[in-house]
Parts: sequence; C-alpha cells; structure tokens
Amino acid sequence: MMSRSQPCLPSWLLLVLCFCHSAEVASTLQQSFKSDLSHFYHTLILADGKETTIHLFKDIPKRYYFVLEEGRTSSPFTVTVTPCDVPIEWNIRVHKTSTNYLGKEAHDNLDLQEATKFQKTTKMVSTLYSYRGNSVETYMGTSYYSAVYMLEFLSIERDTHITVYLTTDATSEHLYPELPMDPRIDVIGIGPTTVTLAWKHSPTVLQYKENIQYCLLMNEKYNYKSLCAAETATRSSGIKSLQALSFSLSPYILDPQQVVILSNGELSIISKAGNGEVRQICVGSKNTYTVPNLSPNTQYYFDVFVVNFLSNASAAYTGTFARTLEEPEPKVTDLKDGKVIQLTLDGRKQKHYLQYQARHKQVQFAFQSCSGKIQVEISRDGKVLMTESFAGLRHFMMKGRLGDRYLVHLGSTEPSNDSVKVQVSSLFHKPFFPVLPESLKIKSFSKLRTCDSVTIAWLGTQQLSKYCVYKKQIEEDQVWMETRNADRCSGPELRQKGEKVLCKYFHDLNLQRAVTTETIRGLDAGTVYLFDVYLIGSSGIPVRYYSKVVKTRKKC
Repeated sequence: MMSRSQPCLPSWLLLVLCFCHSAEVASTLQQSFKSDLSHFYHTLILADGKETTIHLFKDIPKRYYFVLEEGRTSSPFTVTVTPCDVPIEWNIRVHKTSTNYLGKEAHDNLDLQEATKFQKTTKMVSTLYSYRGNSVETYMGTSYYSAVYMLEFLSIERDTHITVYLTTDATSEHLYPELPMDPRIDVIGIGPTTVTLAWKHSPTVLQYKENIQYCLLMNEKYNYKSLCAAETATRSSGIKSLQALSFSLSPYILDPQQVVILSNGELSIISKAGNGEVRQICVGSKNTYTVPNLSPNTQYYFDVFVVNFLSNASAAYTGTFARTLEEPEPKVTDLKDGKVIQLTLDGRKQKHYLQYQARHKQVQFAFQSCSGKIQVEISRDGKVLMTESFAGLRHFMMKGRLGDRYLVHLGSTEPSNDSVKVQVSSLFHKPFFPVLPESLKIKSFSKLRTCDSVTIAWLGTQQLSKYCVYKKQIEEDQVWMETRNADRCSGPELRQKGEKVLCKYFHDLNLQRAVTTETIRGLDAGTVYLFDVYLIGSSGIPVRYYSKVVKTRKKC
C-alpha cells in the first residue's frame, strides 16, 4: 500500500536551507531553492495573493513553504488559515542559520558529509506561531532578512480540508471583507415563530455595496466560525454551496422547492437534512433581518457572513443563538348544544379551538365555510378522530360515550380572512342546518335566454324548504370579484329590497325529480346579472347556493 506521508527533504536540499542566509550567496541560493523545491514538491510552494484549498488526512502532517523576496529593508507578510470542518493544529516556522555562521564564505567544494554535519550543529528552526482549534486565525509578520518559511498543518479528528491565504504585498487590498470593531450579532426581538437580528456594518460593505452582501445561516445545532465550515455542513446535507447559489442561481437550481426568491430580492435556501433544517438567506447590504417561520420554544443558532461576490472570500461575524417563545395558550370556546356560532379566521395565522361535552352517545358537528377553504380537526381524549379541508357545508357524526369531551381545532387554508359557522348537536330530529341537495350550483339555459328574461334551475331536497331568488345587475369587469368574494353564510336579510325576485316552497320525495326552475323577466337587453338562491330550512338558517352570472341577449 502506498503511504500518504510526505518524503523527507533530501540532504542536498537541507544543505541549501543551511546556507540560505549567507550574505554572499543569499540571492543565488534563494533562486535555486525556489526552483528545486518547486520541482521536487510540485504544488507545495504556497501561492502568493491567492486562497489555496488544502486537503488533510487524519494524523498526517502536511507542509507548505514560501520564501520572502529579498532586496527590501523589510518584508511584511500575512497568513490566514480557515478550518472548514474540524479543529486542526497548525504553525509557522522559519529556517535560519546560527549567527556564528552568518558572514562566513560558502565554499563550492564543501562535501556532503561536512554539510550534513554543519546542518545538524548550526541550523535553527524558530517557531513563530502555533494554534489549535477551528477558528479563522490570521498571523501578520515582518522579516528583515531573506528567509524560508514553513507552514505545517495537522488534523487529529478526521480527514478534512482547509483554506490558506498568503500575501506579501502590503499595498494590495486584503482579500477578505473587513469586519467591524464589534463583530457581534445582537438579538433585538424574539417571538414564537420569529427572531429579529441586527449587526454593525462592515466597512467593506459600506464602501462596495454592489459587490458585498450579508448572508445569514440558521440551524438548530451550532454556530459556524466560517462560511467554509457552513458550506461543508450544508454540502453534507445535500444542498449546493451558499456562495455559488448567491452568485448565479440558474445553473444550481435542482428543485424549485429548495430555493425560494422572496419578493424583496432576498435569496432564501432551505434544506431538510437528517440533523434538522439548515436555512441560508442573503439579505443584500441591510444589517437587520427578521427570520420567519420558526418553531415555538426552539433554540436556533444564527451566523452572519459578509461575502465578497467577486472573489468568493468571506468573513464571519461572531455567531449567536436564541430560543423562540412558547406559543401562547390558545383560547378555547365552549360549544352549546344546538347553538350556531360564527367565527372569523385571520388567514393562516390564527387558529380557533372549540370544546364540547357530549350529552348523548352520538354527536353531530356541522361546519359552513363562508367564503374560502377551512381545515377542521376533531379529537377526543387527545386522539385525533378526523381531519379534513373543505369549502361549503359539511356534517360529521361522532359516536362515543356520554360525557366525552371533544376538542375542535379550526383554521383557514387561505391567506386571506375567512369566516365559518359551527354547530354541534345531539338532537338529530331538530337539525339547525337544513338538509342540502347533492349540488348547490345554479344552472341557466342558453336557449331560454332572451333580451329581457333568463331561466335558471336548481336542485331541492325531500324536505319542504323555502327558496328565495335574488338578482343584481353588475358590470362585466365585476364578475370575478362578485363570485370570488361571495359570503355563503350571509342571508337574504343583507340584500336590498329591490334585488328580491321571489320566494317559494318546494320539495319532492323522488330526488331525481327534485329540480325546480324559474324564469326571471323584466330584465334589460345585453346586461349582466348575478343570481342567488337561498335555501332556508325549518330553523331559519339560510344556505346560499353558488352565484350564477348570466348576460341577456343584446338583440332578439
């Protein structure tokens, strides 16, 4: 099996290291060292002015070298190391010779044995910096003589990768965006499902708004000390890179449900992983953000990264965490036997809870959605008996024991407000809601339509009930609004007197013949009319059929 350890430096190369500080041969040896080392190690010369990704194997050190340019009074340099997964050990060492040798003349005929002996006795390796951990660390140093520097990296937990940035040009702009003096993230608001965060502006963002953005990451496990670490975690969860997605959406979108573009231009990426949800959001240059759609009473960890979209470089603020508030106890309304109540649902936000204690073994629940679609869940002793979403009028029969306590969870599936009527009763011989036909649709007959009359038909039931017909003249551009926003819970009492056409009683024991028609006359030619039929049972509670729009003929 081939070993993954690095080869030792050959003796001739160590000899070069020993003499690299000699004033007389420094220039020649430095050029020779760079050429020989590059030839021997290929990529182990660290690139200057570029970010280098380095892969580390567990317990196997890896070394990179760089040589400062000579001919200056001083040579500044900066090294930034970013762990991308687990804590690592790394250090910076400089190779130099004993001061007793400096100034001595180097002889070309120095044999290998003498050079090796000299190396063992006079060469010194000085450690400039050592670190162990997973934080992003930067070392800034200055050398006043030509020297060879070695960076050594070691991962003791598992195979991983890191990024290293070296620059020896003090005049060039730093690769990484600059953090403010106080890089903390402040939690300025907490709710059951939201957390509001704020952070101080990066000087780089204030200067280059078009190229720099803040990106926020949220999860339920821990904070990340670098964007590289966050990307590694999300990549293992099966999501594309945050930076890559931030720069160019189209090549990376695999699932329309995975990436969401919000109305204000924010980029939101949500990944369902085995260890929970990881959410990434790029918010442009604003330094406050309210994270929505969180779970109540849950601790979340938040990180903010300032990202340079041109260079892919980033800097991490100090992460924070917050626990969302517990959802307030819902208000529970008692249902009385046989009494109809009407509730207003505030879109998808508000939920209503109703409770009822059975007076008989059989209980009937009736729900009437007034406009949109509602969701109903009925439970008993903590066990869910039924859950269903529907529009219109529905009845549900429950069988249990005398004294059973039922809990009704009521909500709207529509984003807009809706209202609903609810009735519970054990008196089946006196239902408050009337028995309904199979369909509540009104039919019109095109062949029977004239310039001043329209014929409509609707289904009835086997029970004798009262039917009232109303008409309303509308404009053609009002059709959608009138039919979409119709309140099916409202009764004839809310209609104007002039809109009433007639009321009549009707029933038929044979349901196949339980159909009635009505011809409405005295209409205007070429005019759009809205027709409504109300079914009023013995209890007096009306049920509104679906509105029908008919236009009279323009010419007859």
